[in-house]
Amino acid sequence: MSSDTQIAQEALTFADLGLSPKVLSAVTDAGYTEPTPIQAGAIPHALLGKDILGIAQTGTGKTASFVLPMLTRLEKGRARARMPRTLILEPTRELAAQVEENFIRYGKNHKLNIALLIGGVSFDEQDKKLERGADVLIATPGRLLDHRERGKLLLNGVEILVIDEADRMLDMGFIPDIERICEMIPFTRQTLFFSATMPPEITKLTEKFLHAPVRVEVSKAASAATNIIQRLVKSGSKPWDKRETLRNLIKAEDAELKNAIIFCNRKVEVSELFRSLLKYDFDAGALHGDMDQRARMQMLANFRDGKLRYLVASDVAARGLDIPDVSHVFNYDVPIHAEDYVHRIGRTGRAGRSGKSFTIATKSDTKYIDAIERLIGTKIEWHDGDLSTVVASEGEDEAPRRGRGAPRRAGRKDDDRKDRGERKPRERHAKPGEDAAQEATREEQPDVAEAAVADIGERRARKEAIRSENSDRQASPDRKASSDRNAQRTPERGDSKPQRDRPARHRQEDNDATVGFGDDMPAFMRIVAKV
Repeated sequence: MSSDTQIAQEALTFADLGLSPKVLSAVTDAGYTEPTPIQAGAIPHALLGKDILGIAQTGTGKTASFVLPMLTRLEKGRARARMPRTLILEPTRELAAQVEENFIRYGKNHKLNIALLIGGVSFDEQDKKLERGADVLIATPGRLLDHRERGKLLLNGVEILVIDEADRMLDMGFIPDIERICEMIPFTRQTLFFSATMPPEITKLTEKFLHAPVRVEVSKAASAATNIIQRLVKSGSKPWDKRETLRNLIKAEDAELKNAIIFCNRKVEVSELFRSLLKYDFDAGALHGDMDQRARMQMLANFRDGKLRYLVASDVAARGLDIPDVSHVFNYDVPIHAEDYVHRIGRTGRAGRSGKSFTIATKSDTKYIDAIERLIGTKIEWHDGDLSTVVASEGEDEAPRRGRGAPRRAGRKDDDRKDRGERKPRERHAKPGEDAAQEATREEQPDVAEAAVADIGERRARKEAIRSENSDRQASPDRKASSDRNAQRTPERGDSKPQRDRPARHRQEDNDATVGFGDDMPAFMRIVAKV
């Protein structure tokens, strides 16, 4: 892969980049005059039709780096039914929807048809847009392939392919889908990759999709913006400890906190934390992948409009939120993948603004913190002392967590018995209203335990007597006659042992006193029958 490293240039204007007058007019109306370093480095090469691998911090304007040159190039030509001219692949629905908003904003002077293919939306409405012909097709890989397999989409007319958040797209398991899509697109296409992080192993995969690309890197890969204050906050590992730590942190930052995004690692934690914040009267909303698409978009709209102050979200939203003025980011969980940390805190401090990021850490998160610090190349300061000062909760095991569950405590029955010592007999106190005479009478009564032991001994003696009587009756005439009859009924079976007759198969005799027991009738019942 050949590459040219572009360094941040001196002050330029959008007019110096070669954009069309229609695009420049829309950019000016949006209030922008100077391009960001990634925009200044990528736009001229994109206008020339070169493949680009763009790497820059999140929130530095990567979306406009491909939207503006695409609008300029799309001024010539016309889309045909079911054959889009350009294709933009996004990892999440939210990011796809925001790219559509950028095209609408900067393409207001163009008459372009824009189609958005994402999950959670009816196929029929999307089919209608494809039938009219799409100049710009924005999609997630899964929904795009669904339309392709239904015969509603042809990709042999695509001139420009954009893979946004490339590392995330490849890391989330979209590699097979992207390879299939690239095979459907003409080989002569222009391909643009944009991402905030680009690990070496992911860079190797881009060789399949890019041809002699220009590498535009305006900042160190996987670095965090310097205008974001980053802090680590210690906490116990119990869920209630972390929730209390978060509440105290929010209250401490209340004077400077305008709004905040709170990130969790799992969807179940998003729901639990959301309910907890509502319980303590925090104005919060939730956002995760299992929500209906309309509910997700409505939640984002409420947060953007200031109707919600706190948004609890999973990593599905880390790459998809483009809210210009977020003052704080709270990592309720330390991200397992270090790259996700960069994207999370990148939701604040956007467009040169200042921001704050707080990450709640427990003793079991040490290895994840080390990985993050190695990735960003700097140590993160502790807000109120490191983890060595954490006092373990009652019953909390100091050993590292195994898996997702709580730590398992080993059984210590012997140690517990030693700690408890000898059990002392419990003294009985008279109940209220019980006089001394009643208490004395109660004390004179024999011990219940002693009475039970005596009763058991008596029953054992009775059983021994019955067993002895049964042995004396073994040679009785009735028993002998019954044994002779059994011998006559049992056929000889060679050397095999004769089977023992079951009581239920014994034939009733006239002189039997009790019916149903046969020879196995207990002796004490035989005595009762004779009486």
